[in-house]
Amino acid sequence: MKMLVDTSIWSLALRRREHAQNPEAEELGRLIASHVVEIIGPIRQEVLSGVRDSAQFDRLETSLDAFVDLPLTAEDYVTAAKFYNLCRAKGIQGSNTDFLICAVAVRRELSVFTTDGDFPHFAKCLPIVLHEVRGSSEPTPARYRRSAPKGGVTLAPLRSAQVLARPVSETGMRP
Repeated sequence: MKMLVDTSIWSLALRRREHAQNPEAEELGRLIASHVVEIIGPIRQEVLSGVRDSAQFDRLETSLDAFVDLPLTAEDYVTAAKFYNLCRAKGIQGSNTDFLICAVAVRRELSVFTTDGDFPHFAKCLPIVLHEVRGSSEPTPARYRRSAPKGGVTLAPLRSAQVLARPVSETGMRP
């Protein structure tokens, strides 16, 4: 199954120093090699937002350039609003981007790969499928969820992302 990789996973893999010991970053590498990784523009924006150093921003942007954004439709935004309202009525809060991720995942039949603790709550009332790291059903340790450390980014687990990513046709779409 193809999957929509959330900001939390990209951040662990691209913006954190301890990525080498991180099972989610290693899983992302495996998924990239299997050509099942998808991204949408709002996730790309979240990954790139808040980067203070221009060289780090450029490295992140270059790494993500290997992936073409899935096109979003008006239906995605309407479904996201419906999902927001459904979850809110059940006392579950989330961001607009999170519900957009859910809407795109449902429409395109993608699983969602995330460490964001809100998604298991969404899954209680939305028809989303969450991806778990192979061989691990344990939650990500808190040390991997904190904000990015100072001192830049390490791109080692995804250096080959541009080589591993699917080729893009002349129309800009992946085969």
